[in-house]
Amino acid sequence: MNAFAIARSAVGMMTRHNDITLVLLVVIVIVLMILPLPTTLIDALIGLNMGLSFIMLMMSMYVRSALDFSVFPTMLLFTTLFRVGLNIATTRLILLQADAGEIIFTFGDFALGGNFVVGAVVFLILTIVQFLVIAKGAERVAEVGARFTLDAMPGKQMSIDADMRAGVIDMEEAQHRRQRVAQESQMYGAMDGAMKFVKGDSIAGMIVALVNIVGGTIIGITQNGMTAGDALHTYGILTIGDGLVSQIPSLLVSISAGILITRTGDSEVNVGSQIGEQIFDQPKALLMAGGM
Repeated sequence: MNAFAIARSAVGMMTRHNDITLVLLVVIVIVLMILPLPTTLIDALIGLNMGLSFIMLMMSMYVRSALDFSVFPTMLLFTTLFRVGLNIATTRLILLQADAGEIIFTFGDFALGGNFVVGAVVFLILTIVQFLVIAKGAERVAEVGARFTLDAMPGKQMSIDADMRAGVIDMEEAQHRRQRVAQESQMYGAMDGAMKFVKGDSIAGMIVALVNIVGGTIIGITQNGMTAGDALHTYGILTIGDGLVSQIPSLLVSISAGILITRTGDSEVNVGSQIGEQIFDQPKALLMAGGM
């Protein structure tokens, strides 16, 4: 059986047993926080974390309405807890073994490019953009969206009742619309709270990076007999790599949340098609912009 067949079989099993998959994810988070794990398993879990964030990003772009991905707040909570567990596990490996697996080392070595200051600046910029621009912006949009959705709920209910009394819709359709209005209110309320986890995750990432570089340098000098330069270089690569493999999925999830909560109303097409249709519907504007 080749790798593709094994992967397809695993995906099929996960699809048939969704509840078991969720329980396993919670168990993995607990294990990450308590038990030391080998670097090969850490590499696999980092890949899983990246994959989940890409899935959430693609889903948010292809759904026709925010309600079609109403489990997003719950997924956001679980993926955030998963990243926190990974942070704890990788920090333990960095401080104890000065080795956190191939993925973290590769990311750190590529980002540094032989210059620790440049790598640190790139990581700092990415973290600031993630925290101040995307996470805080998405949190504010979710807060305003939840408030306006709740305020508009009575009017929507009255409109449904009026349509039913006028014979425009039947009882079954009215019940369906009421459920959709209630789901919309619940989802935006959940998003308002869930976005605070993303912001907290960004802050935790910065603190963990500081602990890794300071604690690692001290351990390298006092316990491993390294010079200050060697300790800073060794633990600097691991710290930057660990920060990147944590912040990139967090960034993707924040972008997913921003795309999802800024969708307006229901649509028969995904967000990419919707943007393309509305932009190319005004050819004069495109011609004038091209001329300028």
